[in-house]
Amino acid sequence: MARKLGSLHLRAMKLEVFYCDEMVAHPSSFSPSAGKPAQVVDAWRTHGLPIEVVRPSSVGVQDLHRAHDPLYVDDVLALRRANGFGDRSAGVASSLAWTSGAMLSAARRARATRSVAVAPCSGFHHAGWDRGAGFCTFNGLMVAALALRELDGAASVGILDCDMHEGDGTDDIRRRLGESGQIRHFTAGATYHRPDQAASFLARLPAIVASMSDCDVLLYQAGADPHVQDPLGGWLTDDELRRRDEIVFESARRFGLPVAWNLAGGYQRDSNGTIAPVLAIHVATARACVEAYGLR
Repeated sequence: MARKLGSLHLRAMKLEVFYCDEMVAHPSSFSPSAGKPAQVVDAWRTHGLPIEVVRPSSVGVQDLHRAHDPLYVDDVLALRRANGFGDRSAGVASSLAWTSGAMLSAARRARATRSVAVAPCSGFHHAGWDRGAGFCTFNGLMVAALALRELDGAASVGILDCDMHEGDGTDDIRRRLGESGQIRHFTAGATYHRPDQAASFLARLPAIVASMSDCDVLLYQAGADPHVQDPLGGWLTDDELRRRDEIVFESARRFGLPVAWNLAGGYQRDSNGTIAPVLAIHVATARACVEAYGLR
């Protein structure tokens, strides 16, 4: 049975953002995701959003081993194997325990407060059991979900992946570990790709959230790359992206479903070469969250 709205306690009046500088890396890559956390937090501050930055805990090697082949984990961290960006950057390697740690910290906080928290990081859902791909090295969604299940006693965890691309790495790990029932997963990129699908997606989204309403926590990937002008995306307008986020946050709050969300993809650049268009999308998502939960 879904939890009632009355069980949701908004203890924090600000949106708790689990961020630290150690999450940031700067590989030579088309993707800005490794360097994006600091820029996103700055953008949220610049736009006057009511946020409180909280230092996350990093995950340990054992947490990464729980979600990935230990040999793969150890090789990446020792720079013997390429990361999801295709290089062997020491900066990327050192950031990985912190990005997954931010996701887990946000999920634990959302669960403890029966509310919402955010980890401003990306680079998770293409990472499978023993491989990285698509700018993703370790799957922080599964690292968090498995820690919640095995260490924190969560009966079930929902993953709502609204990135442009399919969360194939997430499904790979779920299958290999036999967690497909306890870790529920919906990845929009498996089905939705075209502008003419936007209306049907938005109409279906409340039911998707409802299907996870009895989970202990929902991990929500609020990807920026479905935007119609993204070079790797192209099917949702600004208004449709905003409506996507409103539906997720408003539905989760109504069900009393704790939510920890993160950024996922986004690859647009403006005429000056900056990621200002991507930052604007992440600002809009944070604003939708703040408004849905009445934070100030």
